[in-house]
Amino acid sequence: MIIIQETVISDDIADNFFVCNLEACKGACCVEGDLGAPLEEPELKILEQEYANIKPFLTDAGRAAIEAQGLYIKDWEGDFSTTTIDDKECAYALYDERGILKCGIEQAYLAGATTFKKPISCHLYPIRITKYDGFDALNYDRWGICNPACSFGSTLGVKVYQFLKDPLIRKYGEGWYGELVREIENPTPGKK
Repeated sequence: MIIIQETVISDDIADNFFVCNLEACKGACCVEGDLGAPLEEPELKILEQEYANIKPFLTDAGRAAIEAQGLYIKDWEGDFSTTTIDDKECAYALYDERGILKCGIEQAYLAGATTFKKPISCHLYPIRITKYDGFDALNYDRWGICNPACSFGSTLGVKVYQFLKDPLIRKYGEGWYGELVREIENPTPGKK
């Protein structure tokens, strides 16, 4: 376990290899699971403000699901997530010409239509954050559909924390990320 500021980071994030391999998994994380992508409260307002800019990048089915259910849903535990189509794929997802699921929000971002890249939970995957009173716990979420990403990361020699540098900086800042790298690559004796 690594402790940096108000975060507790699982050693798995430092020790395991991971690089998304969309050619192998086809973006299955946008379809599998019980709910859509977890959303943080500030992202709800962003979706409300930016939806008109994102909407043209979504599928007809995605737009219909959002019109019927709303921009996001609140689950039985009071947490928010993206709307889904028939309790399966994320309403913001779309298939590209190769049959790979992509994020419509990110496609809008890449086209310059919005400044919202995508939900931080998607950007940070396979790290999942659990919020506790006074700190965040960052854990590596093992999921069978990501086995190709683990193999690919191992082949390339890229660890989870290295692959997720940009979203970790987006979430916690460059100073925090620098501290994480120092603790992993040159740990303070007795701290890790």
